[in-house]
Amino acid sequence: MYLPDCNFQLFIFMNISIPSETDLLNAVIVHTPGREVSLVNPGIKEELLFDDIIFESDAREEHLDMLDIFRAAMPEDGKIIEILDLVLECFTLENVRAEFVEMMIRELPHRNIQTIEKKLIALEAEELMQFAVEGTFNGSFSLQPAPNLLFTRDLAAVVGNNIIASKAAKEARVREFLLMRTVINHHPLFSHIKKNAITIGGHQSIEGGDVLVASDKIVLIGMSERTSFSGLMSVAEKLLRQGAEHVLAVDIPKQRSSMHLDTIFTFADVDECVAFPPAIMEQTNNVVDLFSDGDSVKARQCSSLKETLEELTGHSFTFIKCGGEERINQYREQWTDGANLFALAPGVVVGYGRNTQTFKTMAEHGYRHMTQHEFIEEYKGRGIDPSQKNKIAISFEGHELCRGRGGARCMTLPVSRIPSDSQ
Repeated sequence: MYLPDCNFQLFIFMNISIPSETDLLNAVIVHTPGREVSLVNPGIKEELLFDDIIFESDAREEHLDMLDIFRAAMPEDGKIIEILDLVLECFTLENVRAEFVEMMIRELPHRNIQTIEKKLIALEAEELMQFAVEGTFNGSFSLQPAPNLLFTRDLAAVVGNNIIASKAAKEARVREFLLMRTVINHHPLFSHIKKNAITIGGHQSIEGGDVLVASDKIVLIGMSERTSFSGLMSVAEKLLRQGAEHVLAVDIPKQRSSMHLDTIFTFADVDECVAFPPAIMEQTNNVVDLFSDGDSVKARQCSSLKETLEELTGHSFTFIKCGGEERINQYREQWTDGANLFALAPGVVVGYGRNTQTFKTMAEHGYRHMTQHEFIEEYKGRGIDPSQKNKIAISFEGHELCRGRGGARCMTLPVSRIPSDSQ
């Protein structure tokens, strides 16, 4: 059922750290879609945050193709980790199962989970995990499935040597976020970093798709449909106490099509980004720079995201237009995740092949466009060498995956990248 890459003893002592969005990928948490996507009833798909139903077998094949790209690019000892393998290891302990069930009861009080609390705790690890993801129990009790587990990005965010434990904005995703909280608290993978875990409570929310690591000192957080102002401020204050020097709060449209910052803006290289022009490049006074001043957090309004990044880093940035120059293509390709690229190394990114105008525009900026098959054939067995200053934009087929409204970055939770200065 799960990925064969995982050998838990090998990554217990892995260095969990993300110094930037574009450093060489070394370990990433994913979830290849399973039966939970086939349990989505078309009548409630919007409630489950899907615009369409997904054909499971094709979606799985597309996702596994994406992972093959990762394997070709990563170091020989790089790890692709299935989140449910981590959950399964945690659930072997009865006290962890009990804690997870208690969290579900607390976070979903109107679902009457307390009526089967003892039965859930008594389940075998895999049975409880199946209930958490698929929502069914012995045919006598059911919750809705959790098909968004596919988008592991939102469940947490590693920032430098800290980890943000996300808090869901929508009930449909609560169980996924509780699974990730369980993994952070109890799996050996995070044993050395959980002391730096950043959590929020109450009605606050923050999701990993709104958190981008520009550098070891600069973090971007989108104030979006899914990340509340109070959640953003709470996390920003803690990040500034734990090593960050600047947190850029980026105000973005509060709508389905731009649910997270990474749906309209991602890093392709240290100083190159792909952006949806109407929501990023054409906006002014939508960025607030948060920084520490002694024991307090100060704020200053900034003219634009590009100018702020250039000011704080001291070098020029290039913003590449998602969809190219034509307005209709910008909107169409942003809708199909053209701006939601995932960096495998500096200047090496992967995204859906259907966004042809975005790839064409990247080619005009010096990127070599390669299909998934071309890239794998050339790089399998040797990986990406960041010192070669590659500029590669890799496309893969994602016609079923795309129905879930999330691209390559949405489907990945990187937990380890190798800093360029250590390679």
